[in-house]
Amino acid sequence: MAIPIKTAAEIETMRVAGRLASEVLDYIGDHVRAGITTSEIDRLCHDYMTGVQGTIPAPLNYAPPGYRPYPKSVCTSVNHVVCHGVPGEKKLKPGDIVNVDVTVIHQGYHGDSSRMYYVGEPTIQARRLCELTYECMWRGIRTVREGAQLGDIGHAIQSHAERNGFSVVREFCGHGIGKRFHEDPQVVHYGKPRTGLRLEAGMIFTIEPMINAGRADIRALADGWTIVTKDHSLSAQWEHTILVTPTGFEVLTVSAGTPPPPEPPR
Repeated sequence: MAIPIKTAAEIETMRVAGRLASEVLDYIGDHVRAGITTSEIDRLCHDYMTGVQGTIPAPLNYAPPGYRPYPKSVCTSVNHVVCHGVPGEKKLKPGDIVNVDVTVIHQGYHGDSSRMYYVGEPTIQARRLCELTYECMWRGIRTVREGAQLGDIGHAIQSHAERNGFSVVREFCGHGIGKRFHEDPQVVHYGKPRTGLRLEAGMIFTIEPMINAGRADIRALADGWTIVTKDHSLSAQWEHTILVTPTGFEVLTVSAGTPPPPEPPR
């Protein structure tokens, strides 16, 4: 497995791409409210990317082998939708939780990030799921350093989720990113410590755990993209793009409105 090591110039361009992706999430947060449709969220994000930022929405017409082209500019995954939710005409209602997943292309390089949003006041379970998933992502991020291994990331996420009674989706994972939307390595969100690929400075990849309130089992809807929980339980996801540095890590998908990291575990 040949993992791309980014040059200093590539890293600087990806810092900008990551910030721009995060700024789309800053912008759309004020619009995620009861009564809006996910298609409207998609349109607002598309117009912001193309009209304000001058970026390209990477998901639009993206078609990996075996998939029909993705028809929208962002993914919107509501309640029991795990990932890749295709925006549509259903209106958000109070109590919903929604993940908005944004990938922009800036000067040929990708920036990829997602956040969870509450529509009004969530249930206790929904809030805990979203918070726990954010903690899981950050536990994975905090293991990243030169010489660490991919299994360390997955183990940190899996152990925290399962210790708290939640489950980790295994069919989807984080990924290397750069000029291509998806590069090696695959970054799974479960595993054993001190196993897997050894990390090197200059690697860039996403960490994006999908955590379910119920069982881990999933299924695909007829649109070929939308993934839901089999038991209809709630699901949450957060995503950052991470650079491995000689001294640890750098989160590239940061902007003024990025939620702060949780307190480190004691």
